Amino acid sequence: MGRWVDPAPFEGVRPRVPWWALVPGKLKWVAALVALVWLLLLGGVRLALVVVRYPAVSLTPALLVLCWWRLGWGSLVLVLLAVAAGLVIWWGLSRGSFSRQVWLRLVTEFRRATVYVPRWKTTVRLAELAKEWRGREYLPKLRRVRSDGWRDRVRVRMIPAQSHEEWELRRAGLAHSFGARSCRVRVLKPRVLELDFVHADPLARPVLVPPLCNDADAVDLKRVVVGVLETGKTWRLKLLGNQVLGVGVQGAGKASVLWSIVWHLAPAIRAGAVRLVGIDPKGGMELGQCEEAFSRLVFDNGAAAVELLEEIAAEVKERASRYRGVRRIWARRSGEPFTLLIIDELADLVAYQPDRNLRERAVRAVSTITSQGRAPGYAVLGLVQDPRKEVVAFRHLFGTKIALRLDEAPQVDMVLGDGARARGAAAHEISENTPGVAWVKTDGRGTPERGRAFWVTDADLVELAMFFGITEASVHPFPGRSGSDDASGGVAA
Repeated sequence: MGRWVDPAPFEGVRPRVPWWALVPGKLKWVAALVALVWLLLLGGVRLALVVVRYPAVSLTPALLVLCWWRLGWGSLVLVLLAVAAGLVIWWGLSRGSFSRQVWLRLVTEFRRATVYVPRWKTTVRLAELAKEWRGREYLPKLRRVRSDGWRDRVRVRMIPAQSHEEWELRRAGLAHSFGARSCRVRVLKPRVLELDFVHADPLARPVLVPPLCNDADAVDLKRVVVGVLETGKTWRLKLLGNQVLGVGVQGAGKASVLWSIVWHLAPAIRAGAVRLVGIDPKGGMELGQCEEAFSRLVFDNGAAAVELLEEIAAEVKERASRYRGVRRIWARRSGEPFTLLIIDELADLVAYQPDRNLRERAVRAVSTITSQGRAPGYAVLGLVQDPRKEVVAFRHLFGTKIALRLDEAPQVDMVLGDGARARGAAAHEISENTPGVAWVKTDGRGTPERGRAFWVTDADLVELAMFFGITEASVHPFPGRSGSDDASGGVAA
Protein backbone atom coordinates (compact mmCIF):
# COMPACT_ATOMS: atom_id res chain seq x y z
CA MET A 1 0.00 0.00 0.00
CA GLY A 2 1.11 3.60 -0.71
CA ARG A 3 1.60 6.28 1.93
CA TRP A 4 -1.43 7.95 3.38
CA VAL A 5 -1.95 11.48 2.02
CA ASP A 6 -4.15 13.95 3.83
CA PRO A 7 -6.95 15.31 1.64
CA ALA A 8 -6.67 18.98 0.62
CA PRO A 9 -8.76 21.38 2.73
CA PHE A 10 -12.05 22.60 1.34
CA GLU A 11 -11.50 26.01 -0.25
CA GLY A 12 -15.05 26.79 -1.34
CA VAL A 13 -17.13 29.67 0.04
CA ARG A 14 -19.68 28.58 2.55
CA PRO A 15 -23.16 29.80 1.74
CA ARG A 16 -24.41 32.49 4.14
CA VAL A 17 -28.08 33.10 4.73
CA PRO A 18 -29.06 36.76 5.57
CA TRP A 19 -30.46 37.17 9.06
CA TRP A 20 -33.74 38.54 7.80
CA ALA A 21 -34.30 35.35 5.77
CA LEU A 22 -34.58 33.45 9.04
CA VAL A 23 -37.26 35.80 10.38
CA PRO A 24 -40.82 34.52 9.99
CA GLY A 25 -42.91 36.21 7.31
CA LYS A 26 -45.29 38.05 9.65
CA LEU A 27 -42.44 39.53 11.66
CA LYS A 28 -40.92 40.82 8.42
CA TRP A 29 -44.06 42.83 7.69
CA VAL A 30 -44.17 44.16 11.25
CA ALA A 31 -40.48 45.14 11.09
CA ALA A 32 -40.99 46.83 7.70
CA LEU A 33 -43.95 48.79 9.10
CA VAL A 34 -41.95 49.90 12.17
CA ALA A 35 -39.03 50.97 9.96
CA LEU A 36 -41.37 52.93 7.70
CA VAL A 37 -42.97 54.73 10.66
CA TRP A 38 -39.52 55.50 12.07
CA LEU A 39 -38.32 56.93 8.76
CA LEU A 40 -41.47 59.03 8.40
CA LEU A 41 -41.07 60.32 11.97
CA LEU A 42 -37.40 61.10 11.43
CA GLY A 43 -38.17 62.87 8.16
CA GLY A 44 -40.90 64.91 9.83
CA VAL A 45 -38.55 66.00 12.61
CA ARG A 46 -35.86 66.98 10.12
CA LEU A 47 -38.40 68.90 8.04
CA ALA A 48 -39.61 70.72 11.14
CA LEU A 49 -36.02 71.65 12.02
CA VAL A 50 -35.48 72.98 8.50
CA VAL A 51 -38.64 75.10 8.78
CA VAL A 52 -37.57 76.42 12.20
CA ARG A 53 -34.02 77.22 11.10
CA TYR A 54 -34.92 78.57 7.64
CA PRO A 55 -38.52 79.85 7.88
CA ALA A 56 -38.24 82.44 5.12
CA VAL A 57 -36.55 80.16 2.62
CA SER A 58 -38.81 77.18 3.32
CA LEU A 59 -42.22 78.77 3.92
CA THR A 60 -42.15 81.49 1.25
CA PRO A 61 -42.00 79.08 -1.76
CA ALA A 62 -44.65 76.89 -0.15
CA LEU A 63 -46.99 79.85 0.29
CA LEU A 64 -46.37 80.99 -3.27
CA VAL A 65 -47.18 77.55 -4.66
CA LEU A 66 -50.33 77.36 -2.52
CA CYS A 67 -51.42 80.81 -3.68
CA TRP A 68 -50.85 79.90 -7.34
CA TRP A 69 -52.71 76.60 -6.95
CA ARG A 70 -55.74 78.14 -5.25
CA LEU A 71 -55.93 81.58 -6.93
CA GLY A 72 -54.01 81.39 -10.19
CA TRP A 73 -51.25 83.45 -11.79
CA GLY A 74 -53.06 86.77 -11.80
CA SER A 75 -53.86 86.71 -8.11
CA LEU A 76 -50.32 85.55 -7.33
CA VAL A 77 -48.86 88.62 -9.08
CA LEU A 78 -51.23 90.91 -7.17
CA VAL A 79 -50.28 89.30 -3.86
CA LEU A 80 -46.56 89.71 -4.62
CA LEU A 81 -47.03 93.38 -5.51
CA ALA A 82 -49.05 93.99 -2.33
CA VAL A 83 -46.43 92.29 -0.16
CA ALA A 84 -43.62 94.24 -1.83
CA ALA A 85 -45.50 97.53 -1.33
CA GLY A 86 -46.16 96.67 2.30
CA LEU A 87 -42.49 95.92 2.92
CA VAL A 88 -41.42 99.19 1.29
CA ILE A 89 -43.89 101.16 3.42
CA TRP A 90 -42.74 99.30 6.55
CA TRP A 91 -39.12 100.10 5.73
CA GLY A 92 -39.94 103.77 5.22
CA LEU A 93 -41.95 104.14 8.44
CA SER A 94 -39.79 102.11 10.82
CA ARG A 95 -36.41 101.02 9.54
CA GLY A 96 -35.37 99.64 12.92
CA SER A 97 -38.39 97.37 13.19
CA PHE A 98 -38.03 96.30 9.53
CA SER A 99 -34.38 95.48 10.08
CA ARG A 100 -35.08 93.35 13.16
CA GLN A 101 -38.12 91.50 11.87
CA VAL A 102 -37.28 91.03 8.18
CA TRP A 103 -33.76 91.89 7.08
CA LEU A 104 -31.81 90.35 9.96
CA ARG A 105 -33.87 87.18 9.75
CA LEU A 106 -32.91 86.79 6.10
CA VAL A 107 -29.26 87.50 6.95
CA THR A 108 -29.43 84.90 9.73
CA GLU A 109 -30.67 82.17 7.40
CA PHE A 110 -28.17 83.10 4.71
CA ARG A 111 -25.15 83.07 7.04
CA ARG A 112 -26.21 79.83 8.72
CA ALA A 113 -26.64 78.06 5.38
CA THR A 114 -23.53 79.45 3.67
CA VAL A 115 -21.01 80.03 6.48
CA TYR A 116 -21.58 78.00 9.62
CA VAL A 117 -23.21 74.75 8.48
CA PRO A 118 -20.71 73.99 5.63
CA ARG A 119 -17.60 74.82 7.72
CA TRP A 120 -18.67 73.65 11.16
CA LYS A 121 -17.46 70.04 11.24
CA THR A 122 -14.16 70.77 9.53
CA THR A 123 -13.44 73.74 11.78
CA VAL A 124 -14.11 71.99 15.10
CA ARG A 125 -12.08 68.99 14.00
CA LEU A 126 -9.06 71.03 12.99
CA ALA A 127 -9.39 73.13 16.16
CA GLU A 128 -9.27 69.89 18.19
CA LEU A 129 -12.66 70.59 19.74
CA ALA A 130 -13.97 67.21 18.58
CA LYS A 131 -12.96 63.97 20.33
CA GLU A 132 -12.88 60.29 19.36
CA TRP A 133 -13.48 57.45 21.79
CA ARG A 134 -13.68 53.74 20.95
CA GLY A 135 -14.19 54.40 17.28
CA ARG A 136 -16.94 56.96 17.83
CA GLU A 137 -16.51 60.66 17.07
CA TYR A 138 -18.02 63.27 19.38
CA LEU A 139 -18.70 66.63 17.73
CA PRO A 140 -19.95 69.85 19.36
CA LYS A 141 -23.43 70.51 18.02
CA LEU A 142 -24.30 73.69 16.17
CA ARG A 143 -27.55 75.01 17.59
CA ARG A 144 -29.24 78.36 17.05
CA VAL A 145 -27.72 81.12 14.92
CA ARG A 146 -28.86 84.75 15.20
CA SER A 147 -27.42 87.69 13.27
CA ASP A 148 -27.51 91.22 14.72
CA GLY A 149 -25.90 92.79 11.69
CA TRP A 150 -22.61 93.63 13.39
CA ARG A 151 -22.25 90.19 14.99
CA ASP A 152 -23.50 86.60 14.71
CA ARG A 153 -24.56 84.79 17.87
CA VAL A 154 -23.89 81.08 17.48
CA ARG A 155 -25.14 78.74 20.16
CA VAL A 156 -23.12 75.56 20.70
CA ARG A 157 -23.66 72.44 22.79
CA MET A 158 -20.32 71.13 24.01
CA ILE A 159 -19.38 67.46 24.10
CA PRO A 160 -19.09 65.67 27.47
CA ALA A 161 -16.03 66.43 29.63
CA GLN A 162 -15.37 69.68 27.74
CA SER A 163 -14.96 73.11 29.36
CA HIS A 164 -15.45 76.62 28.03
CA GLU A 165 -11.74 77.35 28.58
CA GLU A 166 -10.93 75.11 25.60
CA TRP A 167 -13.09 77.34 23.39
CA GLU A 168 -11.62 80.53 24.85
CA LEU A 169 -8.11 79.39 23.91
CA ARG A 170 -9.23 78.96 20.28
CA ARG A 171 -11.16 82.22 19.86
CA ALA A 172 -8.75 83.69 17.31
CA GLY A 173 -8.74 80.56 15.16
CA LEU A 174 -12.53 80.34 15.21
CA ALA A 175 -12.84 84.01 14.22
CA HIS A 176 -10.54 83.57 11.20
CA SER A 177 -12.26 80.33 10.18
CA PHE A 178 -15.69 81.96 9.98
CA GLY A 179 -14.51 85.27 8.54
CA ALA A 180 -15.04 87.42 11.65
CA ARG A 181 -12.94 90.17 13.18
CA SER A 182 -13.06 88.61 16.65
CA CYS A 183 -14.82 85.94 18.66
CA ARG A 184 -16.15 86.08 22.21
CA VAL A 185 -17.19 83.15 24.37
CA ARG A 186 -20.10 83.34 26.80
CA VAL A 187 -21.44 80.54 29.00
CA LEU A 188 -25.24 80.40 28.96
CA LYS A 189 -25.76 77.30 31.06
CA PRO A 190 -23.98 73.97 31.67
CA ARG A 191 -22.68 72.52 28.37
CA VAL A 192 -24.17 75.41 26.35
CA LEU A 193 -22.03 78.25 24.96
CA GLU A 194 -22.76 81.24 22.79
CA LEU A 195 -20.06 82.44 20.43
CA ASP A 196 -20.20 86.07 19.32
CA PHE A 197 -18.56 86.45 15.91
CA VAL A 198 -18.05 90.20 15.52
CA HIS A 199 -17.95 91.61 11.96
CA ALA A 200 -18.22 95.39 12.52
CA ASP A 201 -18.00 97.96 15.31
CA PRO A 202 -21.39 99.50 16.18
CA LEU A 203 -19.59 102.07 18.36
CA ALA A 204 -17.39 103.51 15.62
CA ARG A 205 -19.27 106.83 15.57
CA PRO A 206 -19.37 109.29 18.50
CA VAL A 207 -22.51 109.35 20.62
CA LEU A 208 -23.94 112.83 21.13
CA VAL A 209 -25.14 113.85 24.57
CA PRO A 210 -28.91 114.06 25.10
CA PRO A 211 -30.55 117.37 26.00
CA LEU A 212 -30.17 118.48 29.60
CA CYS A 213 -33.06 117.51 31.85
CA ASN A 214 -34.61 119.91 34.37
CA ASP A 215 -36.27 117.25 36.51
CA ALA A 216 -34.11 116.36 39.51
CA ASP A 217 -36.48 113.56 40.51
CA ALA A 218 -35.74 111.81 37.20
CA VAL A 219 -32.11 111.25 38.20
CA ASP A 220 -31.67 107.67 39.40
CA LEU A 221 -28.36 107.24 41.20
CA LYS A 222 -28.52 103.49 40.63
CA ARG A 223 -28.91 103.89 36.86
CA VAL A 224 -26.83 106.88 35.77
CA VAL A 225 -26.82 107.19 31.98
CA VAL A 226 -23.28 107.33 30.61
CA GLY A 227 -23.62 106.35 26.96
CA VAL A 228 -24.66 103.48 24.71
CA LEU A 229 -23.75 99.78 24.78
CA GLU A 230 -22.77 97.97 21.61
CA THR A 231 -26.07 96.07 21.77
CA GLY A 232 -27.95 99.35 21.32
CA LYS A 233 -29.08 99.54 24.93
CA THR A 234 -28.35 102.42 27.26
CA TRP A 235 -25.12 102.23 29.22
CA ARG A 236 -25.94 102.88 32.87
CA LEU A 237 -23.67 103.04 35.91
CA LYS A 238 -24.57 102.47 39.52
CA LEU A 239 -23.31 105.22 41.83
CA LEU A 240 -25.43 104.75 44.94
CA GLY A 241 -23.81 102.00 47.00
CA ASN A 242 -20.89 101.64 44.62
CA GLN A 243 -17.42 102.92 43.75
CA VAL A 244 -16.18 103.37 40.17
CA LEU A 245 -12.63 103.07 38.82
CA GLY A 246 -11.81 104.15 35.27
CA VAL A 247 -8.51 103.11 33.67
CA GLY A 248 -7.16 104.17 30.31
CA VAL A 249 -4.13 105.59 28.56
CA GLN A 250 -3.88 109.21 27.47
CA GLY A 251 -6.56 110.04 24.92
CA ALA A 252 -8.64 106.98 25.76
CA GLY A 253 -11.68 109.06 26.74
CA LYS A 254 -11.66 109.14 30.52
CA ALA A 255 -13.00 112.70 30.34
CA SER A 256 -15.95 111.46 28.29
CA VAL A 257 -16.94 109.10 31.08
CA LEU A 258 -16.44 111.82 33.71
CA TRP A 259 -18.49 114.51 32.01
CA SER A 260 -21.19 112.07 30.89
CA ILE A 261 -21.80 111.26 34.55
CA VAL A 262 -21.86 114.94 35.53
CA TRP A 263 -24.19 115.69 32.61
CA HIS A 264 -26.73 113.15 33.83
CA LEU A 265 -26.46 114.31 37.46
CA ALA A 266 -26.79 118.01 36.56
CA PRO A 267 -30.47 118.44 37.57
CA ALA A 268 -29.87 116.79 40.95
CA ILE A 269 -26.70 118.84 41.48
CA ARG A 270 -28.53 122.09 40.82
CA ALA A 271 -31.36 121.01 43.13
CA GLY A 272 -28.91 120.21 45.94
CA ALA A 273 -29.64 116.47 46.03
CA VAL A 274 -26.13 115.62 44.77
CA ARG A 275 -22.85 117.28 45.75
CA LEU A 276 -19.70 117.06 43.64
CA VAL A 277 -16.24 117.31 45.15
CA GLY A 278 -13.26 117.21 42.82
CA ILE A 279 -9.49 116.87 42.85
CA ASP A 280 -7.58 117.61 39.66
CA PRO A 281 -3.81 117.25 40.21
CA LYS A 282 -3.19 118.47 36.66
CA GLY A 283 -3.86 122.06 37.70
CA GLY A 284 -7.53 122.08 36.75
CA MET A 285 -7.04 121.39 33.06
CA GLU A 286 -10.02 119.01 33.14
CA LEU A 287 -12.31 119.72 36.09
CA GLY A 288 -11.70 123.43 35.71
CA GLN A 289 -13.70 123.36 32.46
CA CYS A 290 -16.90 123.47 34.53
CA GLU A 291 -16.14 124.63 38.05
CA GLU A 292 -19.79 125.57 38.57
CA ALA A 293 -20.69 121.90 38.98
CA PHE A 294 -18.48 121.40 42.04
CA SER A 295 -18.96 122.54 45.60
CA ARG A 296 -15.26 121.98 46.39
CA LEU A 297 -12.32 121.78 44.02
CA VAL A 298 -8.57 121.34 44.54
CA PHE A 299 -6.16 121.70 41.64
CA ASP A 300 -3.03 119.93 42.98
CA ASN A 301 -1.92 116.77 44.77
CA GLY A 302 -0.42 118.46 47.81
CA ALA A 303 -1.58 119.17 51.34
CA ALA A 304 -4.84 120.84 50.27
CA ALA A 305 -5.93 117.74 48.35
CA VAL A 306 -5.02 115.40 51.21
CA GLU A 307 -6.86 117.58 53.72
CA LEU A 308 -9.95 117.50 51.50
CA LEU A 309 -9.77 113.69 51.35
CA GLU A 310 -9.45 113.45 55.12
CA GLU A 311 -12.36 115.83 55.55
CA ILE A 312 -14.55 113.65 53.32
CA ALA A 313 -13.42 110.53 55.20
CA ALA A 314 -14.38 112.20 58.50
CA GLU A 315 -17.81 113.08 57.04
CA VAL A 316 -18.29 109.45 56.04
CA LYS A 317 -17.71 108.23 59.58
CA GLU A 318 -19.78 110.99 61.13
CA ARG A 319 -22.78 110.38 58.84
CA ALA A 320 -22.50 106.62 59.34
CA SER A 321 -22.66 107.11 63.12
CA ARG A 322 -25.82 109.22 62.75
CA TYR A 323 -27.43 106.60 60.48
CA ARG A 324 -26.80 103.84 63.00
CA GLY A 325 -30.14 102.28 63.89
CA VAL A 326 -32.00 104.68 61.59
CA ARG A 327 -31.34 103.48 58.03
CA ARG A 328 -29.07 101.02 56.28
CA ILE A 329 -28.33 103.10 53.19
CA TRP A 330 -28.61 106.72 52.12
CA ALA A 331 -31.92 107.92 50.68
CA ARG A 332 -33.08 111.26 49.34
CA ARG A 333 -35.57 111.70 52.14
CA SER A 334 -32.65 111.95 54.57
CA GLY A 335 -32.28 115.59 53.54
CA GLU A 336 -28.52 115.28 53.01
CA PRO A 337 -26.91 115.36 49.57
CA PHE A 338 -25.34 112.35 47.94
CA THR A 339 -21.63 113.10 47.58
CA LEU A 340 -19.57 112.08 44.57
CA LEU A 341 -15.81 112.50 44.89
CA ILE A 342 -14.11 112.78 41.49
CA ILE A 343 -10.33 112.31 41.33
CA ASP A 344 -9.10 112.95 37.81
CA GLU A 345 -5.66 111.34 38.24
CA LEU A 346 -5.75 109.06 41.25
CA ALA A 347 -2.13 107.91 40.90
CA ASP A 348 -0.83 111.43 41.50
CA LEU A 349 -2.25 111.27 45.02
CA VAL A 350 -1.60 107.68 46.08
CA ALA A 351 1.54 106.73 44.14
CA TYR A 352 3.40 109.63 42.54
CA GLN A 353 3.28 112.07 45.46
CA PRO A 354 6.94 112.56 46.52
CA ASP A 355 6.04 113.32 50.13
CA ARG A 356 5.69 109.93 51.78
CA ASN A 357 3.60 111.28 54.65
CA LEU A 358 1.08 112.94 52.30
CA ARG A 359 0.99 109.84 50.11
CA GLU A 360 0.21 107.54 53.04
CA ARG A 361 -2.44 109.92 54.36
CA ALA A 362 -4.08 110.06 50.93
CA VAL A 363 -4.12 106.25 50.67
CA ARG A 364 -5.72 105.93 54.12
CA ALA A 365 -8.36 108.57 53.37
CA VAL A 366 -9.33 107.18 49.94
CA SER A 367 -9.42 103.64 51.35
CA THR A 368 -11.76 104.81 54.11
CA ILE A 369 -14.11 106.54 51.68
CA THR A 370 -14.24 103.62 49.23
CA SER A 371 -14.68 100.96 51.92
CA GLN A 372 -17.11 102.78 54.23
CA GLY A 373 -18.83 105.37 52.03
CA ARG A 374 -21.27 103.02 50.34
CA ALA A 375 -24.08 103.14 52.92
CA PRO A 376 -23.80 106.81 54.03
CA GLY A 377 -24.13 108.08 50.46
CA TYR A 378 -20.54 108.68 49.33
CA ALA A 379 -19.08 107.43 46.05
CA VAL A 380 -15.67 107.79 44.43
CA LEU A 381 -15.00 108.10 40.72
CA GLY A 382 -11.28 107.48 40.36
CA LEU A 383 -9.54 107.88 37.01
CA VAL A 384 -6.04 106.52 36.44
CA GLN A 385 -3.71 105.56 33.61
CA ASP A 386 -1.65 102.79 35.23
CA PRO A 387 -3.69 99.84 36.58
CA ARG A 388 -0.86 98.03 38.35
CA LYS A 389 -1.40 96.95 41.95
CA GLU A 390 1.57 98.92 43.20
CA VAL A 391 -0.04 102.09 41.80
CA VAL A 392 -3.61 101.56 43.08
CA ALA A 393 -3.27 98.97 45.82
CA PHE A 394 -6.94 99.23 46.86
CA ARG A 395 -8.52 98.78 43.42
CA HIS A 396 -10.47 95.79 44.79
CA LEU A 397 -12.61 98.28 46.75
CA PHE A 398 -14.15 99.59 43.51
CA GLY A 399 -17.29 97.67 42.59
CA THR A 400 -17.33 98.83 38.97
CA LYS A 401 -14.22 98.87 36.80
CA ILE A 402 -14.09 100.63 33.44
CA ALA A 403 -11.29 99.61 31.09
CA LEU A 404 -10.83 102.13 28.31
CA ARG A 405 -8.03 101.76 25.78
CA LEU A 406 -5.05 100.03 27.42
CA ASP A 407 -1.45 99.54 26.31
CA GLU A 408 -0.92 95.85 27.02
CA ALA A 409 -3.04 92.72 27.00
CA PRO A 410 -2.23 91.67 30.61
CA GLN A 411 -3.64 94.99 31.84
CA VAL A 412 -7.14 93.86 30.86
CA ASP A 413 -7.20 91.22 33.59
CA MET A 414 -5.61 93.68 36.01
CA VAL A 415 -8.58 96.02 35.60
CA LEU A 416 -11.54 93.75 34.89
CA GLY A 417 -10.43 90.62 36.75
CA ASP A 418 -8.94 87.27 35.83
CA GLY A 419 -10.32 85.70 32.68
CA ALA A 420 -11.89 88.89 31.27
CA ARG A 421 -9.57 88.97 28.26
CA ALA A 422 -10.15 85.27 27.56
CA ARG A 423 -13.89 85.97 27.40
CA GLY A 424 -13.33 88.61 24.71
CA ALA A 425 -12.86 91.88 26.66
CA ALA A 426 -10.09 93.17 24.42
CA ALA A 427 -9.57 96.65 25.87
CA HIS A 428 -6.01 96.65 24.53
CA GLU A 429 -7.42 96.43 20.98
CA ILE A 430 -9.65 99.51 21.19
CA SER A 431 -8.84 101.89 18.35
CA GLU A 432 -7.27 105.28 18.98
CA ASN A 433 -10.02 106.75 16.80
CA THR A 434 -12.79 105.75 19.21
CA PRO A 435 -12.19 107.64 22.49
CA GLY A 436 -14.80 106.82 25.10
CA VAL A 437 -15.15 103.16 24.10
CA ALA A 438 -14.66 100.94 27.13
CA TRP A 439 -15.28 97.55 28.66
CA VAL A 440 -17.24 97.64 31.91
CA LYS A 441 -17.26 95.01 34.64
CA THR A 442 -19.50 95.25 37.71
CA ASP A 443 -19.19 92.95 40.69
CA GLY A 444 -21.85 90.25 40.52
CA ARG A 445 -21.96 90.23 36.72
CA GLY A 446 -19.80 87.62 35.09
CA THR A 447 -19.54 89.02 31.58
CA PRO A 448 -18.00 92.45 30.83
CA GLU A 449 -20.02 94.80 28.63
CA ARG A 450 -18.71 97.08 25.88
CA GLY A 451 -20.03 100.61 25.52
CA ARG A 452 -19.16 104.14 24.48
CA ALA A 453 -19.59 107.22 26.64
CA PHE A 454 -21.20 110.37 25.32
CA TRP A 455 -19.04 112.79 23.38
CA VAL A 456 -19.08 115.95 25.53
CA THR A 457 -17.64 118.85 23.56
CA ASP A 458 -16.35 122.20 24.82
CA ALA A 459 -19.62 123.78 23.71
CA ASP A 460 -21.51 121.23 25.81
CA LEU A 461 -19.39 122.14 28.84
CA VAL A 462 -20.24 125.81 28.31
CA GLU A 463 -23.92 124.88 28.20
CA LEU A 464 -23.46 122.81 31.36
CA ALA A 465 -21.83 125.76 33.16
CA MET A 466 -24.68 128.03 32.10
CA PHE A 467 -27.16 125.41 33.34
CA PHE A 468 -25.67 125.60 36.83
CA GLY A 469 -25.62 129.38 36.67
CA ILE A 470 -29.37 129.62 36.11
CA THR A 471 -31.42 130.15 39.26
CA GLU A 472 -35.13 130.01 39.77
CA ALA A 473 -36.77 133.29 38.69
CA SER A 474 -38.88 135.17 41.24
CA VAL A 475 -41.35 138.00 40.77
CA HIS A 476 -40.76 141.15 42.83
CA PRO A 477 -43.23 144.04 43.16
CA PHE A 478 -42.38 147.14 41.14
CA PRO A 479 -40.89 149.89 43.34
CA GLY A 480 -43.49 152.44 44.41
CA ARG A 481 -46.51 150.21 43.70
CA SER A 482 -48.45 148.29 46.29
CA GLY A 483 -49.40 144.67 46.08
CA SER A 484 -53.07 145.62 45.78
CA ASP A 485 -52.36 147.60 42.61
CA ASP A 486 -50.62 144.56 41.10
CA ALA A 487 -53.45 142.29 42.08
CA SER A 488 -55.99 144.55 40.45
CA GLY A 489 -54.48 143.91 37.06
CA GLY A 490 -52.16 146.92 36.63
CA VAL A 491 -49.30 146.40 34.17
CA ALA A 492 -45.95 148.17 34.55
CA ALA A 493 -44.89 149.92 31.43
